[in-house]
Amino acid sequence: MTRSIELQQAPQAGDAAADVLPAVDARTQAKATDAAVKFEAFFIKQMISQMRAGTRALADEDSPDKKRVNQDMLDLADGLVADTLAQQRAFGIADLMLRQVLPQAAQAQAARAAAGAPGADLSSGAAGSPSHGKTAA
Repeated sequence: MTRSIELQQAPQAGDAAADVLPAVDARTQAKATDAAVKFEAFFIKQMISQMRAGTRALADEDSPDKKRVNQDMLDLADGLVADTLAQQRAFGIADLMLRQVLPQAAQAQAARAAAGAPGADLSSGAAGSPSHGKTAA
């Protein structure tokens, strides 16, 4: 059995077709949000790993950075840091992905934000993140 998949260009804001798109259900939005956050965590982990590899390459032979036991523990810690940063949406990668994957939800979010309505985030986990306009005091 062969399935046919049609790719369509996402309508831009102000297009007549944008108004015809069906609303995104909560389950699809939750899955997309989860996938976007996991991708952001993976991206951050890879970036930290590359920085750590550079540090190891420049370290002296007797440095703690060269010891395998320390490397394993630091790798675990780096993964936890990456997961935490991704949950906070610190880099904003997940938000950018969600705007691309769920353009209808992004348009609804923009409309709610313009009206000053609460719940203008694409997911409840995004509230309070630096990428959503809040700054640290």
